[in-house]
Amino acid sequence: MNYNSTRNSSVEKTSKHAIANGISKEGGLFVPCEVPKLTLKQIEDMSKQNYRTIAKTVLSKFLTDFTADEIEACVNSAYTSKKFESDDIAPLHRLNGTASVLELWHGPTCAFKDMALQILPHLMMTSAKSVLDNKKIVILVATSGDTGKAALEGFRDVEGTSIMVFYPEDGVSKVQKLQMNTQEGENVSVCGINGNFDHAQSGVKAIFTDPAMIEKLAENNMIFSSANSINWGRLVPQVVYYVASYCRLIKNGEIKAGDKVNFVVPTGNFGNILAGYYAKMMGIPVNKLICASNSNNVLTDFINNGTYDKNRKFFTTISPSMDILISSNLERLIYELCGKDDKTVSDLMQKLAADGKYTVSDDVLSKIKESFVGGCCTDEQTLITIKETFEKYNYLCDTHTAVAVKVYSDYYNTTGDTTKTVIVSTASPYKFAGDVLSAVKSDADANDEFEVIDILEKISGTCAPKQLKSLKEKEVRFAKTCEKEDMKKVVLEGLNI
Repeated sequence: MNYNSTRNSSVEKTSKHAIANGISKEGGLFVPCEVPKLTLKQIEDMSKQNYRTIAKTVLSKFLTDFTADEIEACVNSAYTSKKFESDDIAPLHRLNGTASVLELWHGPTCAFKDMALQILPHLMMTSAKSVLDNKKIVILVATSGDTGKAALEGFRDVEGTSIMVFYPEDGVSKVQKLQMNTQEGENVSVCGINGNFDHAQSGVKAIFTDPAMIEKLAENNMIFSSANSINWGRLVPQVVYYVASYCRLIKNGEIKAGDKVNFVVPTGNFGNILAGYYAKMMGIPVNKLICASNSNNVLTDFINNGTYDKNRKFFTTISPSMDILISSNLERLIYELCGKDDKTVSDLMQKLAADGKYTVSDDVLSKIKESFVGGCCTDEQTLITIKETFEKYNYLCDTHTAVAVKVYSDYYNTTGDTTKTVIVSTASPYKFAGDVLSAVKSDADANDEFEVIDILEKISGTCAPKQLKSLKEKEVRFAKTCEKEDMKKVVLEGLNI
């Protein structure tokens, strides 16, 4: 199977090329020329398998230029008991008669990004051996919080790589910032920017496609690549947990193979929910993909009316990983829904760059509504949802998962849809302990983030991940900030070129 660019469909590359390079030269994103299919018999057979085996099956269908041994090595290196505290890797917690919570945060950084970023370095280095002629890979990452730490941890001291992470200085939680700024490793670098995530993301994209920067790296035997979900190697491992959770519902006797399910996904950059759409294209019987947004509800409006408009107020919320107004992975969905028409995609992306908005055709909007539902909620509603979910189900969820719970509740009350539903939980509640504690006990008094964690443990009867509690003892290695206009300079200085 080969991969096209969303902005030039004549480009056709292997999966190893797509993963190693991250983005096409003209700025398009790599997508599979054809999505492989799973039969109901295969899905039913996989319901008897563990997560690692399911991952090998799904990845082998997309990454056909990897040998079976290469895929097995990548999977076995990523999803180990040393890295994931649950043998299930992504356990499914039943919330009520209709909904279950898919917990994707039992990895080393306590966020769903671990599901992809623990395997991406292995996929990338396997690819590099074939297609990059021993060039050093420079990983550039823009993060709204979770991707940065997960990428840093995944690429830490990986031979032949250097990783640089940019995050919005005032747009991540205290724990997220500490996780990044205390990161260990000789090949890592972290820098805050005075701006929001969209500024960081736009800056990274501009560096990727800057001919002078590309030439400068080439002179030093280096090449850029990405650990953001614009890289297909980040997105395809996410398809796995949609397949695995459907199989788990079969195994648990909650559905039969062929029964439809809903997925509710809190998302800002659209990558997480797009992985669910690719799972649907593979043959997983998905009824609705419910896109949950916070007050930055650009995706909600787009799904409802077909106009993507980032010209709106930007909100800094208690669910910061979703504080995004430019959803990069939407480009891939539009490409799929407009019949792989690269000219249409290029025109829309040019309008977004020039005017900050675009509108898709009625045909594309109709196709979007066949699969997607959009909903959003405010910070106040998020806090109320955390409290109500804890009191009703004795279940503690973080500020992002709570957005999904609220949006699902609104959808259920509006439609009466009793389809079995999986709520995709993206982070440990302890990554956002201050807001979670204020929701469940508004009068709690704590002096710092670590005292907050201690109090939350006592109130909830749950245990905070040790990797978060240990942050208190770690040395802060990175405290640099820059203006968004200076990101190129920071990259060159960091690489000593």
